Amino acid sequence: MQIQELIQRFSGSTDRQCKAIFSTIFIIGNRLQTLFDHNIPEITLKQFMLLSVIRQSKEPLTFTESGKLLGCSRQNIKKLAYALEKKGFVDVKKKENDIRAFQICPTEKCGQYFETVFFSYQKDLNHLFEIYSDEEIQQLFRLMMKLYDGTDHLEQKLRKEKTREKKQLSLQKGDAHE
Repeated sequence: MQIQELIQRFSGSTDRQCKAIFSTIFIIGNRLQTLFDHNIPEITLKQFMLLSVIRQSKEPLTFTESGKLLGCSRQNIKKLAYALEKKGFVDVKKKENDIRAFQICPTEKCGQYFETVFFSYQKDLNHLFEIYSDEEIQQLFRLMMKLYDGTDHLEQKLRKEKTREKKQLSLQKGDAHE
């Protein structure tokens, strides 16, 4: 099956288009990760994204804060951070005012890495988007930002459902003990 055939099959209704959009986000994410993993030296795309986020922050970020920004768990960030620490890109330190929290601090090697590698990464990004007009990029940007709202909306719904289920379970357990 070819991608064009899938596009044709899913273009018939809004419901099918929503399914296709969701699948496309997942598939394109995987494809981009594979492409960049093979073209960014020394580190993976996920590690690169973590370095990018911590370099942009004015203050050192904790595992939890980094996870929220990158949309993944604290445990995933911890794993990425320690891999980057082994390679000399970051230092992982206990946070001064909260000994339970760890923060990720970029090293000099991180700065040097971005001075040399970021240009190549930027060229690849430019190549990825050069087929779009400025208007298409602006529209895609707005829609992707709105997708964050949709994701937040879904998270809230699922959190409420989980809370409701826990309450029902505890009520059922209470009835069983009477």
